[in-house]
Amino acid sequence: MGPLSREAWAQRLGAFRASPSAFMAGPEGEGLGRDLLSDLRSEKLTEQTKVSLLALSLEFPAQLWPDASAAEAAATFLLDTLVLLSPRPSALRRPLLLAATTALVAGGALGPTSGASGRLLPLLLGLASGRDLGRGFGPASEQRPLQATACECLRELESCQPGLLGGCLGLLRGLLGRDGPVQPLSLLVALVLRNVLVAQARAGASLRGLLTAGDASTGGGPCPWDWTLAQEGDVHLQPQAPSWLAAEEGEHGLAALEPSPEEARELRATVAQLLDASYLLAPVAQAQLLWLLGWGLRGLRGQPPALFKPQLVRLLSTAQLTLLHAVLALKAAFGEALFTAQDEALLLHRLTVAAQHPALPSPTHLFYLHCLLSFPENWPLGPAGEESTPLLLGPQLCQGLLPSLLHDPLALLARLHLLCLLCAEEQEEKGQAESLRHYLEELLAGLRRRAALARSPRALATLCFQASYLVACCLAGQPTVLTPLIHGLAQLYQARPALAPHFVDLLDRVGPELGEPLRGVLQQEVVSGTGRDGALRWHLQMLAKVAEGDAQSAILRFLQAAAGHCTDWGLQQALLQVCRTLLRSGGGSGLADLLQALAGQLEDPDGRDHARLYYLLLAHLSGPKLGMALGPSLAAPALASSLVAENQGFAAALTVQEAPASLRLSVGPRRFEGPGPVLQLQVEALQPLYSLELRFRVEGQLYEPLGAVHVPRLCPGRPARPLRLPLQPRRPAPTHLGVRALYTTPAGLTCHAQLPPLQVKFSDLFLPFPQPPEGARPGFFEELWASCLPKGAESRVWCPLGPQGLEALVSHHLEPFVVAAQPPDSYCVAIRLPPASRLLLRLGAAQADGVPVALRTDDWAVLPLAGDYLRGLSAAA
Repeated sequence: MGPLSREAWAQRLGAFRASPSAFMAGPEGEGLGRDLLSDLRSEKLTEQTKVSLLALSLEFPAQLWPDASAAEAAATFLLDTLVLLSPRPSALRRPLLLAATTALVAGGALGPTSGASGRLLPLLLGLASGRDLGRGFGPASEQRPLQATACECLRELESCQPGLLGGCLGLLRGLLGRDGPVQPLSLLVALVLRNVLVAQARAGASLRGLLTAGDASTGGGPCPWDWTLAQEGDVHLQPQAPSWLAAEEGEHGLAALEPSPEEARELRATVAQLLDASYLLAPVAQAQLLWLLGWGLRGLRGQPPALFKPQLVRLLSTAQLTLLHAVLALKAAFGEALFTAQDEALLLHRLTVAAQHPALPSPTHLFYLHCLLSFPENWPLGPAGEESTPLLLGPQLCQGLLPSLLHDPLALLARLHLLCLLCAEEQEEKGQAESLRHYLEELLAGLRRRAALARSPRALATLCFQASYLVACCLAGQPTVLTPLIHGLAQLYQARPALAPHFVDLLDRVGPELGEPLRGVLQQEVVSGTGRDGALRWHLQMLAKVAEGDAQSAILRFLQAAAGHCTDWGLQQALLQVCRTLLRSGGGSGLADLLQALAGQLEDPDGRDHARLYYLLLAHLSGPKLGMALGPSLAAPALASSLVAENQGFAAALTVQEAPASLRLSVGPRRFEGPGPVLQLQVEALQPLYSLELRFRVEGQLYEPLGAVHVPRLCPGRPARPLRLPLQPRRPAPTHLGVRALYTTPAGLTCHAQLPPLQVKFSDLFLPFPQPPEGARPGFFEELWASCLPKGAESRVWCPLGPQGLEALVSHHLEPFVVAAQPPDSYCVAIRLPPASRLLLRLGAAQADGVPVALRTDDWAVLPLAGDYLRGLSAAA
């Protein structure tokens, strides 16, 4: 097949981008990569179209070159294509370099045994150094873009194989300061330098003169790339990791690297050269350069951080968030060795003032607040794990950062965190501390008032409990703050018991400083009620969490009063859950009397059984054995009743187990029901199944997601009614349906099984047109036939006939779709194909071995499917 046209490629690439996995699984997916490569050398395609093809290989290399051998072949072909380009200006050189690099990296073919790698690395190194320019690689106008692209490709290779370009470090360093692209080369040198320092430190080796290596352009010296070093440094380091501690762990950290005086001097000169030219880089590139150099030099002996001081003076007043983040990272890395007290005060003042700017977007505002909360100052002076505010951050400086109910939730929580840290500090003036605590109490009270409103949004309640949790964590050792918080939360529960789930979650997360007194207050708040109001279910849920201690008599009185109002199954189970909690704490005679009364009083038999079981356990087991019986069991036998489920734990009861398929599923005869195609599924059970749910997954994106089909009960040997599965195709094409079955066995276990896939044939999508009046059928078909052109497509196929003849073939396969006929010489067939296509067939007179069929459709993609269907009719018959 010859090269495709620009329009054909546009349509093919559009289909691929719509669903890459579905396209690659289809008939056109197998040869996509091969066709893409071959058409790159076609003279019929413009360079713009070829650039689009290369862009596809950059975006989806794993789909186009799925294994190492395919990636190796693709990279070799791309490099050959690059060499064959004419010397005139071309837009393909840079995309070809990027595509070859991407193919090797994504396909896993990059390595010392790869021929394409052996060709690509010298080419990139020569382009980056400017040696190969002008010799078959385009005019002078493309030199700088090609150098920049080569540096980017080398940086990608170095990122995937740390240490690969360690032998080229001296050569790359020599390129700094020359007439060439500054940003790509600076980032490349910084990355190679960082990787060499980390790899040599881990290996316990010296720099071995890597910084002072001469020009390797002669080709007579050693190989400039070191695969051994790349394999030793196989840990893929992230240049912008949130913490640099991992780079120094172990006995082979950066501190273990001891460069010689000459190497230390060359290292300082290289870093200074990179930093001096950093102002020419974009802000994001400057930030990455500072990250790389800071990570490489942190903890390295003989390398003072004063090298960063000129850049620090320049960047302390920056308005770029990425650069400010990098400055804070340097502050965290080097501390007082780099930052003076004046620097810290200036940086802290900048962050504080910037966070108060009224026109800041929300993400930027949150960034400044996060920087204030994480300001890395004097960390070694505080106890390990203790959080504190920066020493220079006082109430006067933070006056404009106090939280308010008008702030959005995230900003309010961040400002509240800052306020809590200020309250935790010992203030010089007692009035300031009292003022801050009073402001904090008023803010929490306002949050509770908003959460207590009857119809307030759930987000307000969530914000109230998040703020309470934050205060409890930051001020756990200050009773003057916790006491009003506890009483305020109790009043909130009294006003709105429906917040019981939030209280339960809060009690699970806070420490004993708040948790223990809050349990007691909430327990007293619950048992003081009557148990007859509409909040009974919330009171019982709360009691199940807090019912312990010495107040069992009050709890039992509340439960006895509430038992008469527990009329449904849910309330009865909540009541029994409280009894279960009391059982764990030891129970007593009052609990035994309550359980005995519940065993005869509750209306639901399941509740009575639970109460009887709890009574027997309390009467016959001691405290330790009672705790073991009520605790979760490690063994989970077949669960036949809810009583066993209660003793074994809900997790074991709800475990879904994988099992062999206990049913057979097949597609039955077609029935035309409703406006769309419907599969009639035949189900045969191999054992009794209950609550069967069949879930279907459509391969690719050709169909809308299918709903599940439910069957209450299936028994083997009993015929089941066909199950209807409506289909909603997005394109009229056959497919396969993955099927999973979820059901309950007679033993009470919930199982799932994978069933064989179901095939949806092309003919399963056929739908008949509404039948016109008897005399108008030929004219109706002719109107349909004429409407397909010129936008549609037309074709002719030969349909083989078996021994049954044409009439039998039409009667067996096409009778519902026949609009007009003159048997046995002519049949006119009209088929609707969802969602909005049509297929028209005109069958001529039968001949000895087949029948000619003329096809028309308004969707050209239907033609090959229709041809395959017609050619397969005789075999199906």
